Amino acid sequence: MIETNSLVSTDWMANHLEDNNITIVEVNSHPEQSYFQSHIPSAILWDLHKDLEDPIKRDIPSGTDMEKLLGKSGITNETTIILYGDGNNRSATWAFWLLKFYRHKKIKLIDGGRVKWLIEGKPVTADIPKSDSANYQIKPPDKSIRATLPYITKNLYKNDLRIIDTRTIEEYLGEMASSPGTPQTGISKNGRIPNSVNIQWTDCINPDGTVKSSKVLSKMFGINNALPENEIIAYCRLGVRASYTWFVLHEILNYENVKNYDGSWTEWGNSIGVPIEIGPPIK
Repeated sequence: MIETNSLVSTDWMANHLEDNNITIVEVNSHPEQSYFQSHIPSAILWDLHKDLEDPIKRDIPSGTDMEKLLGKSGITNETTIILYGDGNNRSATWAFWLLKFYRHKKIKLIDGGRVKWLIEGKPVTADIPKSDSANYQIKPPDKSIRATLPYITKNLYKNDLRIIDTRTIEEYLGEMASSPGTPQTGISKNGRIPNSVNIQWTDCINPDGTVKSSKVLSKMFGINNALPENEIIAYCRLGVRASYTWFVLHEILNYENVKNYDGSWTEWGNSIGVPIEIGPPIK
């Protein structure tokens, strides 16, 4: 498996459970079905929907809200945050991207996430840890890793821009509004952003839930003409799946200019006047 400054193995985590100045965070979209049953010892919970979305409008948490979340989680600006989660870690990469957006320096992702930890029979507990509050000072956001609708419409046909649609092929072709097996609601129009190529986020993942090798990933993105010298924007329906692809490109392959479009198809497919493509791409 890969180990980088941003990605660690389950074995590494098992050997560092007692480390000082780390906070382990399980990021989960359905914690009542999983976290509250069992989790890595001392891991606190961040609920994907309650903690990592704006509580009122369709947006990411404000800097003020993130500062409050980190502070009440006992995290300071010098804490190393160890993330893992459900859904092949896509919830955790969403948290990773948000933390990078607000310029937290020390973040790691456990490769394989919750599922791999459980399959390997590593220690778990149902005890809910208590966090002493800490003083966290939020930093100005790094807007270079976030794409917006106005930015994309302005730069849509730039020669060096590559847009990666990380959704299922059914969503990409406009046959479905969201992935198979999920409610097909909340989107006015199906389709994709013009000039986008379909590289599903799950194409980056091994059968055991770990990230594929750098060699395999480089080849996959390379044959789709998404190269390190390009500007790359990843999107999906809500920005969560795309955050995994952003993580792979930015943190594993070290692409310098990668953005997550968190508005994604929920915003684009509900907007008036933006261009949309459907069906097989024209070669």
